[in-house]
Amino acid sequence: MLPWIEIDRADIPGATHDAGGGSAGELRLKSRGQEFSIMLGNNELMNSRLSGSEEALASLARDRIGDHPRPAFLIGGLGMGFTLRAALGVLPDDAAVTVAELVPAVVRWARGPMASVFKGCLDDPRVAIHEGDVGGCIASAHAAYDAILLDVDNGPDGLTRASNDRLYDHQGLRAAHAALRPGGVLAVWSSGPDPRFTRRLKDSGFDAEAVSTRANGKRGGARHVIWLAVKR
Repeated sequence: MLPWIEIDRADIPGATHDAGGGSAGELRLKSRGQEFSIMLGNNELMNSRLSGSEEALASLARDRIGDHPRPAFLIGGLGMGFTLRAALGVLPDDAAVTVAELVPAVVRWARGPMASVFKGCLDDPRVAIHEGDVGGCIASAHAAYDAILLDVDNGPDGLTRASNDRLYDHQGLRAAHAALRPGGVLAVWSSGPDPRFTRRLKDSGFDAEAVSTRANGKRGGARHVIWLAVKR
């Protein structure tokens, strides 16, 4: 079996804690042949072989909003581009997709060592990359988006950096509610369930449900959760 090779490391702006091993607040990009992995400490945040639930994040959100004219999506977290590529696959030519990525190196990796994974999706004319905090994009928007897709942590808590907690508390959810157009959807990826988060979504003005998905889509794999919260 081929060994894992570390390609690069990158600091996470604003990170203050260690997620278990390694340097606190540091992402590591590794490869093994054509397989890629992004690690935070000993936690694997994403793997290029596992894309099913990240793709479902986009397709389920698209199903919820229906055929809105000129749909506007905000994606929090570029990752390995699976959610972005899935969104582009189901959105019309007049859509606008903003991807907020906090770590500039992740964008560089997408255009460099992981170009084969991204398949040129960053060059799609519908795509705009914002190198910064998705929370800032949400806070500055008013009825601007049909869908906000969050995949910046392993669930509704600040794994990659503690300040991400504010995305998932009542204040953060009310900000997301204000940033969405009527009938818009907030979709949040998680590695596992959290009934308290479902309650917070409902308390913040959303009709919310938690949908179970699989890491490998129809091929199975680990069970993940996607919250779909529609603005009332």
